[in-house]
Formats: sequence, structure tokens, C-alpha cells
Amino acid sequence: MSEVLAVVAADESCAESAQSLASALSLPYLGVLLPTEVENFLQVLLAGDALQLCATGRKAPGPVWVDFVGGAVAHRRKFGGGKGQQIAKAVGVRSGFYPRVVDATAGLGRDAFVLASLGCEVVMLERNPVVRALLDDGLRRLREAAETDGELTPIAARLTLDDSGRSATEWLGEQPAESIPVVYLDPMFPQRDKSAKVKKEMVAFHQLVGSDEDADALLEPAYAACYYRTVVKRPRLAPFLAGRKPSLSLEGKSGRFDVYTRHGLPR
Repeated sequence: MSEVLAVVAADESCAESAQSLASALSLPYLGVLLPTEVENFLQVLLAGDALQLCATGRKAPGPVWVDFVGGAVAHRRKFGGGKGQQIAKAVGVRSGFYPRVVDATAGLGRDAFVLASLGCEVVMLERNPVVRALLDDGLRRLREAAETDGELTPIAARLTLDDSGRSATEWLGEQPAESIPVVYLDPMFPQRDKSAKVKKEMVAFHQLVGSDEDADALLEPAYAACYYRTVVKRPRLAPFLAGRKPSLSLEGKSGRFDVYTRHGLPR
């Protein structure tokens, strides 16, 4: 039976950092190998210029990594609609008001980056140590790029990752009441059916991370800790988190944002 995950290095120059990562995550280190050369492990973390989560085997889908500099996030940063985006409306972003946000289920950090690019200070929480390593690597490369790209400099300064490794429920429960302007939740939702249009590499990512079976337990501590609102991102037809009806919902083609308000936003 194949094991789930190991660490490999892209070349000898990355071997030391790959070994350190394997030790930190209590994972086997297999040496300098291509993911297609790995046997007996379903996935590997490939340490190279970027840290990548890769499925193994000749027909494996593409890798998953955190990219805050190029690709889809760069396009969305430049052409995504700014404050007119649904996520901006849900969080309450407006001219002169950019609330501090705790993204309690950061995942690959895409929504956190969007909010930071809009002007919000964002703290990311992620309990899965492998995903947290991917986020940390993405932040490292963002900060390196920000040294020569003035547009990225303020975004990098606004985006941070909590490194405690505590669950979001525990972390939020330790915060003073009404101390966080906005709490943002996007718990992993179980795969609905085989026809859902999910990229193959993300299917592999979901298999590693799994669904957030305890997601309902997030709402109460999130709402207790927030001052303005708690925002929950859900598939469009999914039930309300914890069965609790929100103050309002903003619906899109495939998803929606449920907003649980505590205090009104400043005018």
C-alpha cells in the first residue's frame, strides 16, 4: 500500500532545505528526485525555486503551489474588479474603509491575497502543516518580488501568516470579544459529485487536506471575536454554516457569501 506524502528536492542546491522541511513536518526525505520517479508515495512536496505539492506517477496532474506574484492572482489583482468584487462587498471594503481581516481557513491564500491587494490587513490561519508550509513559501517569494516591484510592496506588508499551527476554533476562542473587525471563513466543502468541474491537481489537494468536518464549530467563536461581521464563503446551494441564517447573502454563479453582522460599518 502506498504511503501518502514525502519530500524530495529538485536539485542538490535544494537538498538541505528539503531535508529541513521533511524534519519539520515529520515526513520521509527521498533525496533528489522527480515526482514521476517516486514510487510508494501518492504525493510529494518538491522543494525547488517554489515549494510544490505534486502527485506522483507518469500521468499525474500538475503541481499545486502558492503563487502570490504571477498567474491568476496577478490577473485578478489588475483586472478583477477592485472594490466591485463580491468578496469586497461581503467584507465591507469601501473608499476609506479597509477593515483588518482574519482569514481563519486560509487554504492556498487566494482570497486573503485579494483582500490584501484591496487594502485590508490580513492575518491567515491554517491548521494543516503542509498547507501552511506552502503558504509560508508563497509569502517568501512575494516578499522577494516586492523588493523590486513597488506595486507588491504594500500588499506584502499587509499579508501575514500565523505560525502557531493552532486550529481556527481554538485561536478564535482565545481572542477577546469583538476584537477583530472581520473574520472570514471558507471551510473546505465536501466534493458534491464526480461531474463537478474541479481541476485534477486540486482534486489531489483536496484528498490530502480533506473536508472540514468540524466547520460548523467555527461560526460561534468567529462571531464572538468579530466586531463588524463574520463572512462565510459557501457553494451556492450549500446549507448555512451551523444551520444559522445569515444577516444577508451575496450570491454569484457558483458560490455565495453569507454575512453575519454584529455592528454596522462606519459611514
